[in-house]
Amino acid sequence: MAIADVSQNSVAELISLAGRRAVVTGGAQGLGKAMVRRLAEAGASVLIGDLNLDQAEAAAHEISTRYGVDVIATTLNVSDSGSIMAAADLAVQNLGGLDIWVNNAGLYPNIPLLDMTDAVWNDVMEVNLRGVFVSCREAARRMIDAGTSGVIVNVVSTAGFKGVAPGVSAYVASKHGVRGLNKQLAIELAPHSIRVLGVAPTFCETEGNTAALAKLPDRVRAEISATLTSMLGRVGVPDDIARAVLFCASDMSLFMTGSTLLVDAGETA
Repeated sequence: MAIADVSQNSVAELISLAGRRAVVTGGAQGLGKAMVRRLAEAGASVLIGDLNLDQAEAAAHEISTRYGVDVIATTLNVSDSGSIMAAADLAVQNLGGLDIWVNNAGLYPNIPLLDMTDAVWNDVMEVNLRGVFVSCREAARRMIDAGTSGVIVNVVSTAGFKGVAPGVSAYVASKHGVRGLNKQLAIELAPHSIRVLGVAPTFCETEGNTAALAKLPDRVRAEISATLTSMLGRVGVPDDIARAVLFCASDMSLFMTGSTLLVDAGETA
């Protein structure tokens, strides 16, 4: 299948997700919830998958009520292949299909190299890399089985382009891996008209990031905080990233695949 030529479509038609079905992992709060909100505003029905079902259900009710589209929630553990498969099946059964999958869930432990255990390293890879791989595989399977085109959006990080602060070797390695996975899966899925794109945020003010910073040693927190500026004059907020995800998920980006878009206020310039 060839990707459609949408040159004659209006901007409103290009950005619209009316009739499309999406999954967002880690969508109960922070970046993920902002992504769900923008996808729903554009007309998509959305399944929120998250470890915290109560929070996911609250987000689903809030967003569904606000935008008048179906938003449902389920427990999702992206380190468990069976949980991912169940979420994909639920989206197909309850939303009627699957057109968009956003891999947002992730871990960000801060542990110096000499203190990092094999178990911690493996946990990060299970969630941040293998979980993304399995989610991509299961999303693609359902799109292909249904004979539909689609798009998979993987949240990378500026850490997928460079090293960052001390103590995040596992995180940096996992995000470089996801960026590489985007390139490879774009090749494999292009014949099925399934696009694979990445969005790489800089640090944003979220509940999770604020809590993570608070747990760090004073010296490390000070080092990281000193870098939290941007040439655009402010720190990022979740909607800055959500708008980029909406662009990737919509027909505005229809001739793009394999790319990872930096949303970093020039951090990696």
